[in-house]
Amino acid sequence: MGLHPLEFSECYLDSPSFREKIKAHEAELDKTNRFIKELYKDGKNLINATKQLSMAQRKFAQCLGEFHFEYIGDAKTDDEKCIDESMQEFSLFLKNLEDHRELMMRNITETLMKPLEKFRKEQLGAARAERKKYEKETEKYYSSLEKLLNMSAKKKEPQLQEADIQVETMRQHFQEESLDYVCKLQEIQERKKFECVEPMLAFFQTVFTLYHQGFELANDFNHYKRALQINIQNTRSRFEGARSEVYELMKRIREAPQEYRQTSPISSEGYLYVQEKRPPPFGSSWVKRYCTFVKEQKILHMVTFDHRSGGKIGETESVTLKSCVRKTTDVLDRRFCFDLDITDRPGTVLTVQALSEDDHKFWMQAMGGKEPIGHYLGRTYSKERGIDAQLDVVGMSFVKNSISAIENRGINDQGLYRVVGVSSKVQKLVSLMIDEKSNEVDLSTSEDWDVKTITSALKLYLRSLPEPLMTYGLYKEFISPAKSGSPESRIQAIHCLIHKLPERNRQVLGLLMKHLANVAEHSKQNLMTVANLGVVFGPTLMRPQEETVAAIMDLKFQNIVVEILIEQHQKIFTDAPESCPPPPAAPGVSAPTRQSKKQTRTNRPLAVYNPQALDIQTVSAVGDCSNAAAEETSMGSNESVSSQSSTASTSETPPEKSDHTLINTSLSSSSTGASAAVASWTESGASGDSKHSGTAVTADGDKLEESVTGRKAKAVYPCEAEHDSELSFQVGAIFNAVTPSREPGWLEGELEGKRGLIPENYVEML
Repeated sequence: MGLHPLEFSECYLDSPSFREKIKAHEAELDKTNRFIKELYKDGKNLINATKQLSMAQRKFAQCLGEFHFEYIGDAKTDDEKCIDESMQEFSLFLKNLEDHRELMMRNITETLMKPLEKFRKEQLGAARAERKKYEKETEKYYSSLEKLLNMSAKKKEPQLQEADIQVETMRQHFQEESLDYVCKLQEIQERKKFECVEPMLAFFQTVFTLYHQGFELANDFNHYKRALQINIQNTRSRFEGARSEVYELMKRIREAPQEYRQTSPISSEGYLYVQEKRPPPFGSSWVKRYCTFVKEQKILHMVTFDHRSGGKIGETESVTLKSCVRKTTDVLDRRFCFDLDITDRPGTVLTVQALSEDDHKFWMQAMGGKEPIGHYLGRTYSKERGIDAQLDVVGMSFVKNSISAIENRGINDQGLYRVVGVSSKVQKLVSLMIDEKSNEVDLSTSEDWDVKTITSALKLYLRSLPEPLMTYGLYKEFISPAKSGSPESRIQAIHCLIHKLPERNRQVLGLLMKHLANVAEHSKQNLMTVANLGVVFGPTLMRPQEETVAAIMDLKFQNIVVEILIEQHQKIFTDAPESCPPPPAAPGVSAPTRQSKKQTRTNRPLAVYNPQALDIQTVSAVGDCSNAAAEETSMGSNESVSSQSSTASTSETPPEKSDHTLINTSLSSSSTGASAAVASWTESGASGDSKHSGTAVTADGDKLEESVTGRKAKAVYPCEAEHDSELSFQVGAIFNAVTPSREPGWLEGELEGKRGLIPENYVEML
């Protein structure tokens, strides 16, 4: 497992394990900082010492090859796996270039050096500054807390109140600083994945342009480079979505921290000061310990931990509780105290002190403590729900009505489901449509409600259901296949799980997926690819019951599940599963990814990274909307992470064709102002580098490979031609006179009297 998520609720407990998690994150950032410094130094050597190019370049390659990204959570997406392996890919490429003994480094300052140094100074530097503030606030708070707890209870009430207020203010400052620091740590951990890799991608593109001797290697690298660009786009998009969710969760916790205090039905935990009695005349001392009380066994585990001693953890002591009685200030001149009668130490009473009045009540309630009559032990919290949505006949009618209106009136609207309506109008529409007493409105013909209000109302209705459409109970089962396994096994597992849903849930989900597939088919007009729809509907259709940072980190896997449902909706919702597989392997088991195609990378015209050719767009109030590749070949688009790793010939999703078009991609700037610089890929080099190198339909007489020895072939995937020299066909089409092509990864054949190019991995030989 990688780095543990840092839960905001733990900022209020400040447990030893929480501090250990923070140390792990800090160590990872220190490692990243050292890595960037080393990379920057090596880059300078390449610029200033061309005579020592060989040595400097191999050192640089070694530095890249040894670095690995840590990730938060228990599994990585296919995109994160690609990004994690990208450093090794870059390292291998540099070593191959060194074999050619060519000068390779020019003008890399703008594309590589400055972005990395900017990230190191602005992001990692900011983390170091936050770390110092956090340590300072820790010292101030715990020092003031001890002074307060040592204050005599006999002092005047105004003095006690003033001291309480001062400590409370310092506690709030400390907890707010803790929240900010935890948020900053996790933000940088996620940000570095693309902030470090994207400049490297730009650097490699510059290398291709400047050094013609690397032309063949650059062509071979082109497929992986394209896939990595999409990985970065997907990762950046998920980062923006996850970051907004994390900030929203932090805001809610900050407003009501007691609501989110991490307790469970079986245990309670937190800090207590324990009185340790000594022989006369030494009196007694109070030692701070982190305590965990197991309610069923009534066992109290205590471990000594002092933040000021470098976070050193002492030995754990466990006692069995017999009873808990509040200790009044008449007996002991300290507040918030109670006595614990210990079963395994007859006659021994352990006196402990809580940190505040609320904390005292919390422990007394957990331990079944005896309180004065009428004393209120605890408090309950409830969350209001604004809309009483139900998955009934009325609700199902609203879903159908909304889908019909959207498809009739706005299927081509740009940013469909991304652009939101006015909140008051959206809530009014939902309330109207789910009210059994009101007359049903035909949204397809009504001019009172615009399309963005209808799409927002549909999403609000689904979010307001008592339970998500894909249910709380099946959440972990849906997430599990998205974290591991092959594309085929993911589809099979999700197919089985869909048929475990309640009948009405499955019906509504099927209607919605069919509709979203239709939306994706119009993505050239509305810009809503399968991947974009997955981002929008992932958190709407499935979510865990407990709202934590760890759950937010699983958003990327929710998106993958929704993408699979959209792409495979006909199979999943029409046919019952033939057989259900056993649970998938644990997260971390390697699954086939797009890199598996790198052995068959094809030669293509050289691409140039142009940092000036950026297409930055901002969609207000809705975040960013990535522009899909200019030439999409299927409904799923090559941005969809659910199908992008499919390489088997029996997969339901077509494999990628060996592409002979260049990508024009653009990333929108984030809603928080973070600009997304994306490479614009354009053709360069000799004028003779055309899409098919002249008349690519002429056979060259070379032998076919052993797997392509026949003269007829059958299409196993549909294909739409992207060039005049290609053939369009449906599944089952039979090709005659099939021969090899000069274009690697392509065949030539005849279909209905026309001869043209056929993607080799779209057919099987007969």
